[in-house]
Amino acid sequence: MSTSKHCDTNLSGINSHDVVSSQQIETHRKVVIAGGGTGGHIYPAIGIAQALQRLDATVDIIFIGGAGRLESTLVPQHGFQFRPISVAGFPRRLTLQWFPVIWKVFCGLTQSLRYMNELKPDVVIGTGGYVSGPVLLAALLRKIPVAIQEQNASVGLTNSILARWAKAAYLAMESARKNNSFRHTGHIEVTGNPIRPAITAFPRCEETYRKFGLSPDRKTIFVMGGSQGAQAINTAVTDALPSLVELADQIQIVHQTGAADVASVETEYEAVLALHKDFLHCVRPFFDTVEEIYSITDVMVCRAGGMTVAEVTACGIPAIFIPLPSQTGNDQVRNAYSIAEEGAAVVLEQGGFTVEMLVESLTHILLDQDTYEQMVSASRALGKPNASDNIAKSILSYV
Repeated sequence: MSTSKHCDTNLSGINSHDVVSSQQIETHRKVVIAGGGTGGHIYPAIGIAQALQRLDATVDIIFIGGAGRLESTLVPQHGFQFRPISVAGFPRRLTLQWFPVIWKVFCGLTQSLRYMNELKPDVVIGTGGYVSGPVLLAALLRKIPVAIQEQNASVGLTNSILARWAKAAYLAMESARKNNSFRHTGHIEVTGNPIRPAITAFPRCEETYRKFGLSPDRKTIFVMGGSQGAQAINTAVTDALPSLVELADQIQIVHQTGAADVASVETEYEAVLALHKDFLHCVRPFFDTVEEIYSITDVMVCRAGGMTVAEVTACGIPAIFIPLPSQTGNDQVRNAYSIAEEGAAVVLEQGGFTVEMLVESLTHILLDQDTYEQMVSASRALGKPNASDNIAKSILSYV
């Protein structure tokens, strides 16, 4: 693979309105936030930024992330300034691909150092992922305080490396505190993951049931494999439909399939509907306002990414987690078991459960009132809906 022979420190995407005046730099507190690559790193960063603005509208917030990556689109959409850098993740094994990656990381560090000199932030916050590495390292080299936020039960590689120099670490789960990486961290706080306030603010009401063709008199199962869907979860639930429709007078299903599987999943539901016309369901590739669905959900069938876990527990919803097994560090499996150990979830590991096990778990949670109430209580106890504000308050106390 060929690489360019120079680092472009003037990447496209910096608009004139992104340039902060020298007067603002002198009079306003300034926060730089770094994180990206996936929504799991970007949305917590946006949540923190929004909370900072709610607490102090004069704070200047600038995001630094990968040029052409997801964050370069999402961050400006939420109204924040964005500065691009060159980024790349290191392959997990030693290959020739390391050489172009090393060059990109070096370029990203050079660009980040230039931003640190230009912006002179009071603090730099990293939400993990390789995107935040060069930015936090540049801040440390310029003796700017850094803080990190970790979304999972286990600590990601970038956060574990930089934690020893961090002024503060904000953790999603108590189990992450045990990581030796934090033994030199100045301040450690288990805050939970930052989520949008709307997630927990939307009330359960009959209008929502009517909007999606459902009944307030039936228990609602929400099947969600993430924004892109999860074929393994889609298949498991559609395979379980012949058993679940036997409870059609007691349960109903909302199923977020992802764009790739929506047609095949709808076909499975239509086949069931031909035999059980009173079976209520709603199948969509994606729900733009997922808080509406959360408000009427009685049990989740879902993956166990850090943000999903945060939203489910903030809403106090019992869950059946089918964690993604191939994720680096097995984060989802650890996340899932950390919730299950507190009595708020059941874990069915992909490839290790049967359709009968899924049906049994669902019916036990939904139809055994004592079990249901205990799991709701346990989930609520774990939920931290005010994580964004608590992190923002702590950060502002340092700057």
